[in-house]
Amino acid sequence: MSAVDKTVVAPREGWFSRLFRLRRGPWEAVATVVIGAGVVMLMQSWSIALYSWSFVTVLVGTALFVVVSHFRD
Repeated sequence: MSAVDKTVVAPREGWFSRLFRLRRGPWEAVATVVIGAGVVMLMQSWSIALYSWSFVTVLVGTALFVVVSHFRD
């Protein structure tokens, strides 16, 4: 048996499995996008439903960012 036959090839990781390893970088990006979506919802003028949910969205994004800031790098 040659050395090539003994090597184990690890499966490639997708973005979904990398996201759920609880690393700070990807989750900070998610929290920032949620905050940004809330700000856009706050500044738009065509939907009262989006405007009424904007504060909750910004609040959830901020809370997520605070929690994520305690994850390891």
